[in-house]
Amino acid sequence: MSENKIADLEIQENSGSKKVLGGIQLKLFTLVAVFMSVFHLYVLGFYPITPWILYTVHLGLGAILVLMIYPMRKSAHKSSLTTIIDYILILLVLFAGSYLIIEMDELVYRIGVAPTPLDLVVSIILIVTVLEITRRTTGLILPILALIFILYAHYGKYIPGDLGHRGYDWDRILSYLNSMDAIFSVPIGASATFVFLFILFGSFLGMTGGSKFFIDFAIGVTGGKRGGPAKAAVVSSALFGSVSGNSVANVVSTGVFTIPLMKKIGYPSRYAGAVEAVASTGGQIMPPILGSAAFIMAQLLGTSYINIVYASIVPALLYFFTVIIMIDLQAAKLGLKGLPKNELPNIKNVLIKEGHLFIPLLVLIFTMTVLNTSPIRAAIWAIASTIIVSFVKKHTRMTFSKLIRCLVDGAQSALGMIAACATAGLVIGVLNLTGAGLKFASLILSLAGDNLAMALVMTMCATIILGMGLPTTAAYLITAAVVAPALIQMGVSPLAAHMFVFYFACLSAFTPPVALAAFAAAGIADAKPMQVALTSMKIGIVAFIIPFVFVYGPAILLQGTPTQIIVSTLTALIGAFVLACGVEGWFIGKRANVIVRIFLISAALTLIIPGIITDAIGLGLIVGGVLIQLFFKPRNLEQKVSKNINEIEG
Repeated sequence: MSENKIADLEIQENSGSKKVLGGIQLKLFTLVAVFMSVFHLYVLGFYPITPWILYTVHLGLGAILVLMIYPMRKSAHKSSLTTIIDYILILLVLFAGSYLIIEMDELVYRIGVAPTPLDLVVSIILIVTVLEITRRTTGLILPILALIFILYAHYGKYIPGDLGHRGYDWDRILSYLNSMDAIFSVPIGASATFVFLFILFGSFLGMTGGSKFFIDFAIGVTGGKRGGPAKAAVVSSALFGSVSGNSVANVVSTGVFTIPLMKKIGYPSRYAGAVEAVASTGGQIMPPILGSAAFIMAQLLGTSYINIVYASIVPALLYFFTVIIMIDLQAAKLGLKGLPKNELPNIKNVLIKEGHLFIPLLVLIFTMTVLNTSPIRAAIWAIASTIIVSFVKKHTRMTFSKLIRCLVDGAQSALGMIAACATAGLVIGVLNLTGAGLKFASLILSLAGDNLAMALVMTMCATIILGMGLPTTAAYLITAAVVAPALIQMGVSPLAAHMFVFYFACLSAFTPPVALAAFAAAGIADAKPMQVALTSMKIGIVAFIIPFVFVYGPAILLQGTPTQIIVSTLTALIGAFVLACGVEGWFIGKRANVIVRIFLISAALTLIIPGIITDAIGLGLIVGGVLIQLFFKPRNLEQKVSKNINEIEG
């Protein structure tokens, strides 16, 4: 491996820069990263160990890798002082981790009750390290939020009203945060088990050429159709995103191929970037893997992960169906064609050459659904099958150097997620210690009264605002801990409440003012970031409606009778179609005037909301829209309004 191989790896959810490693530093980083990946494969697949030890090693190795690769300051890549501080922190992490493992049996009885001075020192080291690695990988927002909660645990006695509490001394707070109820709670537990393994699986699949295969396959299938490259972006991002579970990583992996093709056939730069941002974000809600937060959701709900997968099928179908329709209608408006036939990959040749790379995904789906194995076992089987099928063709063969690179990539790709989960654990720990979660839920209930719609809107805003500066996993965890209980108390099913929060945590990736996926796509498309973000919201508009359907009609989560599920799915699909027509302003082969668009959008909203009455109203509005579109011409005022709307959209 060359010295710049590791340093050139993309880190998606960081504050922007990383160290350039060389010589002994590169070798040490590689050694630790490989050990981390092999350790997880071994203990999760063959030799189970105590969760406390697994979580400690997981967090400790992740912290060491972060301190090795991420600089303390963006401008401090080669600062000797920074390097010295990093190595001091690494030694402290090694000391703290060793202490936690050695004293494991005794710590269980002392935590939060009678901690020793050394217990407190280790807790301080751990908390400071977690906050620092989170700052380096995800920025300041999440560490500051965690610090506010920690201060709240001590100074809450000075807060009047329902949010106040009796306050806790620092010994108890520091000790409690270093426990299975805080840092080592559900988030880091999920991170250390199936989430890490699925990230590793994505690394293995990518190294064999899986991402290129997805792109070639998608372009071969859809590239020649109207607006083909944009449709290829959706298909490839859905396939790749279901494995990566990271919207920004998805954008930079597939967008470098699809965005130039979209621009080539005539899509504006802002639109090309927006399509990729929306499609890549959808990868986090795409079965069978979804984003890492979905694994944690299964843990919090105490349900099988496969139940989360089943519940996500129809919403994902609605999401990508609407995006495809929006793209097609935009292409129709602009008169865009697909790629010339001579520029399309031959789908038959693609399948012959690289079709075997589909097998690991099929193995994953088969083991989880048919064999009903755990996600951990399914991920291990998927990784093993990836290695085996790679030998089918010479160009995909897994060599020793590729194997090492996979193990390093997998460990490095997990660093931001490890840091975010550990810091989210601090917030959850404070909520557990003080009972503030119930207090926040009570506050939301009192503000919303008995109005569920108001509570949902408040939840949506809170989740999107949090998600603007946080990784999806962290945004979901914190909002789920604070807000989801309030929705459940209002009668929302636990699955619907958590899916509601999860969806909006994902959508924050392209929601301005901080839209990480949209901004990444804007860089590739050479477009203005805010224009890309606003266009993304238009293309992905149905995604902002779907979560409300979870609550009012859980049949689309496959909760209900077969008849309810079928009717809800069909009416939601019709609603999604007419919503796309109304938003894009193209209906029955020609531009739609403003009145038709109002009819269509109104019909969409009523159809997407389940119910016989709303469905009947929606179908009636569609009929009205069809009649107006076919037989009536707008008056001058209506023509001017329609023209102004089209000019604004352009």
